[in-house]
Amino acid sequence: MNDAESCDGSFTVARELGFHLRPTGRFVKLAAEFDAEVEVAVREGEWVSGQSLLALASLGASRGTRLRVRVRGPDAVAALEALGRLIEEPVEPD
Repeated sequence: MNDAESCDGSFTVARELGFHLRPTGRFVKLAAEFDAEVEVAVREGEWVSGQSLLALASLGASRGTRLRVRVRGPDAVAALEALGRLIEEPVEPD
């Protein structure tokens, strides 16, 4: 893949209850909508699949945690933007 197909960013968990099962479930569902491979890390070198609910929940990301998101594939830029917005949403949408 070339550089246009790969991007990464850091996002801060804004929800009061952190990145618990409900938002991680939404994250997995949203990630599946893109033609891209998604990985997430709390610490450099400890990447987990962004398509795995259990892997994401295992990060234990509480409010204020910085999550690194790395995306590769044709939809990388759009996926990163959408997933970053989800992480930084302060409340669950209705």
